[in-house]
Amino acid sequence: MASIKKSSSTVKILFIGLLGVFVTGSSFAQTGTAITLGGNTIHTVGKLPVVGTEIKNLTLTGVDLKDKSLSEYKGKYIIMNIFPSVNTGVCSKSVRKFNEDAASLKNTTVLCISKDLPFAQKAFCGAEGINNVVMLSDFRTDFGTSYGVQIADGPMKGLLSRAVIVVNPEGKIVYEQQVPEIGQEPDYSAAIAAIK
Repeated sequence: MASIKKSSSTVKILFIGLLGVFVTGSSFAQTGTAITLGGNTIHTVGKLPVVGTEIKNLTLTGVDLKDKSLSEYKGKYIIMNIFPSVNTGVCSKSVRKFNEDAASLKNTTVLCISKDLPFAQKAFCGAEGINNVVMLSDFRTDFGTSYGVQIADGPMKGLLSRAVIVVNPEGKIVYEQQVPEIGQEPDYSAAIAAIK
């Protein structure tokens, strides 16, 4: 009888523990960033690296299918324009806007980063006359996870969130913005101001 009572207590404790996990959500809800998609809450797998942090040297894929390392751009300001897909209105608008701005920025490279395949990125740039930014794909790397921008749940799970990171020539982050709503454009002027 005592062992049955003990087992019953153990089951209750286990149930309460599981209920706590269910109520508080998965680990990404605790460690990631809550953003919205059409007003509905979703999460990223982590948080953006903070200002003052040295960037992680990761490899992405260029439109020529060759590996491109972030260290290749050291010595310049880097604006990382991160977004879900170039095939959506706000994402394509951000690429066009940063392409315009990049033409007048000295010692600056704009990297437009998404999970889009390099073929789609290349076709978009060709059709839109985009030639002042570098399109990079995270389709076979862990950039999204390492930088905390991969979407962890919801209909866009697996894609990148909308964010901007500005890096100085020494490789340190001087500005970052995790855009709170996927359908919202980033703060272009704040990103540009970070390099002036």
